Amino acid sequence: MRLRVGVDVVGVERMARLVEENEGIADTIFTAAEQEYCRGKRRSAEHMAGRFAAKEAVLKAFGTGIGQRMRWTDVEIMRGSSGRPHVRLHGEVAAWVARHGLADLDVTLAHSAGIAVAHALAVWEGDDAGAQSWERGRALPSH
Repeated sequence: MRLRVGVDVVGVERMARLVEENEGIADTIFTAAEQEYCRGKRRSAEHMAGRFAAKEAVLKAFGTGIGQRMRWTDVEIMRGSSGRPHVRLHGEVAAWVARHGLADLDVTLAHSAGIAVAHALAVWEGDDAGAQSWERGRALPSH
């Protein structure tokens, strides 16, 4: 087994401005279910910032970053029945983790005092699983 951790922090005001000033950006970053959840909350920008931070933390735990072949909506942060967040993977990201032996993935997020923070822990099968990321002609540059 191999463990990889990802952490990210996002400013709530920055997230609010991003969504307000860029028409359609919410559809690029968040799934319909994520948007519905966040917009149903009193402080929706905090929840959006938390989900964005969680997506970044997951990609950091994978060692991949974001690039041309994946979409932000390929990593979906959902609320479980207990209230605890969980991750659903779609598209190229789901295919990549299937090829590289992801055994488990856990995410936590919090928001307070104008920031949102998220931690992700990826557990990979084997000693070197997930370590090669998107290399050998398949590299995805981080933005």
